[in-house]
Amino acid sequence: MAWTVPGAIGAKIARPDAKVLVATGDGAFLMNSQEIETALRLKLSIVILIWVDDAYGLISWKMDLELGKSVNTAFGNPDFVAYAESYGAKGYLITAAHELQPTLVRALEDQTVSVIACPVDYSANLELIQSLGELDESLS
Repeated sequence: MAWTVPGAIGAKIARPDAKVLVATGDGAFLMNSQEIETALRLKLSIVILIWVDDAYGLISWKMDLELGKSVNTAFGNPDFVAYAESYGAKGYLITAAHELQPTLVRALEDQTVSVIACPVDYSANLELIQSLGELDESLS
């Protein structure tokens, strides 16, 4: 957790001509979100796609699988668009599934840091796992 934004910065420094897109959960993003300033200061164009579920979603999912419930994994989030813009980055909010692709295309064309907040609902995860059968030990 929390390495994605610094990792994107490193990837862009290593490959300045490459398009860099990082997909991260909201909890992991908040652990190093201040690195938006670093990317802006270094004039790096990266796109940060945040899966917003107001929780440590993967941890909740694992707890649900192993314990039958999750405990203390939910939290409140800032307005990610306003947060990005407060640093001078571009901010986008996805409000419907059909907006994601054109927003990604637009953000990848930006010549700055772009942050896309995309609400997600992980409630179907347990149903999906049940339909797939038992998880392999390597996933638990």
